[in-house]
Amino acid sequence: MTRTDQPTDIRHATGRTVLISGAGIAGPALAFWLNRCGHAVTVVEKAGTPRSGGYPIDVRGTALEVVRRMGILPRLREAHVDLRRLTFLEGDGRVVASLHPHAVTGGVAGQDLEVRRGDLTDALHAAVRDDVEFVFDDSIETFDQSAHGVDVAFRGGGSRTFDMVIGADGTHSRTREALFGPEEQFHRYLGYCFAVFTVRNTLGLSHETVMWNTPGRAAALYAVGAGEEVHAFLNFARPEPPFDAFGDPGAQRDLLTEVFADAGWEVPGMLAALDDTDDLFFDAVSQIRMPRWSSGRVALVGDAAYTPSFLTGQGTSLALVGAYMLAASLAGRAPAPGFAAYEHATRAFVTANQGLVGEGGATLFPTTAEALRQRNDRLRGLTALPSGEGRPAHSALTLPEFPPTR
Repeated sequence: MTRTDQPTDIRHATGRTVLISGAGIAGPALAFWLNRCGHAVTVVEKAGTPRSGGYPIDVRGTALEVVRRMGILPRLREAHVDLRRLTFLEGDGRVVASLHPHAVTGGVAGQDLEVRRGDLTDALHAAVRDDVEFVFDDSIETFDQSAHGVDVAFRGGGSRTFDMVIGADGTHSRTREALFGPEEQFHRYLGYCFAVFTVRNTLGLSHETVMWNTPGRAAALYAVGAGEEVHAFLNFARPEPPFDAFGDPGAQRDLLTEVFADAGWEVPGMLAALDDTDDLFFDAVSQIRMPRWSSGRVALVGDAAYTPSFLTGQGTSLALVGAYMLAASLAGRAPAPGFAAYEHATRAFVTANQGLVGEGGATLFPTTAEALRQRNDRLRGLTALPSGEGRPAHSALTLPEFPPTR
């Protein structure tokens, strides 16, 4: 392994050794709280550096209290995107409605955060990098549990033994596959695929999103600020996931070009930009639903355990809350009872937020002409912001007080 961040103050006296796979959002957040409990934490990440960039993400409800307790809320407030307008278009480009985004998302103005993903990962990494060990450009190759620990072999060579291993390695988690088997048994496909990439801001958009829809297809341009580039988004309905396209950028470009070949508005320019983009992200819209999140000394957190899908807007918030709850549940407990306490205390919150898909998220992307007409009629009727309470699921869990750290 190649150590790129050397820990300066890892407390070995009272805690266990913990390996976390994944340095996205759930991984560093968990490392922060486990370190607070006195555990010696190592985070391994297959990327060469902390991941920067990425499309904006939301932090809402209970997750806001997590980042407040971490001390990074002021930094995130400064990085808040402040999206001001969401405009929906007909297939011919006519405006259906132009609204404040919170009228659609159920967010709370002045409280909820929307930040670039890279701004959040930078804040999380900065909060913990001096206290835990980060190993970049490496990953877990295999692990083997015993009564005494988890023996881990690394892709880059070498092996170590840890008291616990936590998979925070995303929707397509290798840790989950090694622990429980193929992803297919936990994968709940929601009937859509999507692509996100960067294009030039030819429309001069600023702090806004414009979304074009026809039945079964959507395209959007998302301007975080008033810069020269915007995030392009393409979403389309498909009965089965296009497994042949996953992992093959060329096949992804071909599929997107085929699906949107006759689309209007700005879509032809978006398709043309696919040939030059170097940040294309393509995936199925799906959830991960598991009967349990741990086995023995190994557990899962965040998307690896309970991806809610972007239709809920709660992936980041679940990762932050789940990390806090896992660390709090392990305080003073052995791995197995700690993992059981984590699941008992957190599952209802996860289930409620995954269920937001059934409360209108998917209706942003109707698959029939009649459903699209009904959605547009509803949008035209949204004339006021929601109450200042947001959606109940966002704040459906009250965080326990964290155990004393010293």
